[in-house]
Amino acid sequence: MSREEHIRHAVHDLLQQQQLGVLSTVGEDGPYASLVALAVSDDDRRLFFVTPRATRKFANLTANARVALLVNNSINHPEDFHQAAAVTAIGSAQPVSPMQLEAIRNHYLAKHPYLESFANSPSCEFVEIQVERYIMVERFQNVTEYRIDHDLDRTT
Repeated sequence: MSREEHIRHAVHDLLQQQQLGVLSTVGEDGPYASLVALAVSDDDRRLFFVTPRATRKFANLTANARVALLVNNSINHPEDFHQAAAVTAIGSAQPVSPMQLEAIRNHYLAKHPYLESFANSPSCEFVEIQVERYIMVERFQNVTEYRIDHDLDRTT
């Protein structure tokens, strides 16, 4: 397997396996990070989460769509320095269009069925991140960038 294929698979596997990510937004007060329950599209081009509209993260991403989302598999043990992986997705976030809402809600709830009442709350909004690139860090120091816009043939 080539290095590029390894990174693609590692990014895909990490995003599929992990439940949570740390969303970074920027607002009037500066950077802000928050924990979100995420789901990923089958082709890894889009990430989804749900948030109440009355949150700082929603206000921030509404004012500035540029976001980063960090996902990792660390367990807070010394072994993490050699075994853990982290991926940062960089892209733009926007509310999910009404035409796609039902399909995305179903996809999201397939991964997070215990969040059904939260996801269906009238005060919440589904948000989609259109990923431009991923930055993968393995074994604490190995950093590789995976650009989505240069990988248009990926369909799985």
